[in-house]
Amino acid sequence: MTSRIRLLRAGLTITLVTGSVLLTGCTAIVPMEPATDAVNPTCADLIVRLPTTVASLPERETNAQSTGAWGTPSAVLLHCGVDVPAPTTLPCLTVNGIDWIEDDTDAPLYRYTTYGRDPATELVIDSDKVSGSTVLVDLANAVENIPATGKCLGAEDLLLPTDGETAAPAQ
Repeated sequence: MTSRIRLLRAGLTITLVTGSVLLTGCTAIVPMEPATDAVNPTCADLIVRLPTTVASLPERETNAQSTGAWGTPSAVLLHCGVDVPAPTTLPCLTVNGIDWIEDDTDAPLYRYTTYGRDPATELVIDSDKVSGSTVLVDLANAVENIPATGKCLGAEDLLLPTDGETAAPAQ
């Protein structure tokens, strides 16, 4: 038989398990805002598959729909349902079959947004605390539950016109 007593002021949870006492620390909920399309049912397919650890960081509880966080303090933040990105000149990385647009404008905070998936998922990663590539690998199995509708293209993927017309994807 297990009974649980919460001591909110002390920030501890005491669990009694057939005569044993276990003490665990209580970590604060990570405050986040839901993305514009957080209620999209496809986000639920991703969220229920999020791993309990990412880059060896423990999962944290968040207060917003279709979000995730890992690390204490949080080094990885996830939002599902962000605006689907338009074509961009920012670098696009393919990691385990998932295309990610990388924005290092706020380095050491890196922003990765899925490309060619609707709804889009955004990650904010503190590169001083965790490797971005490890995070992208660890989250690929969850993110792949949002079906791909397109993929990143580079200059090598375009047929460049010789007659002044607009470039088109190579066939």
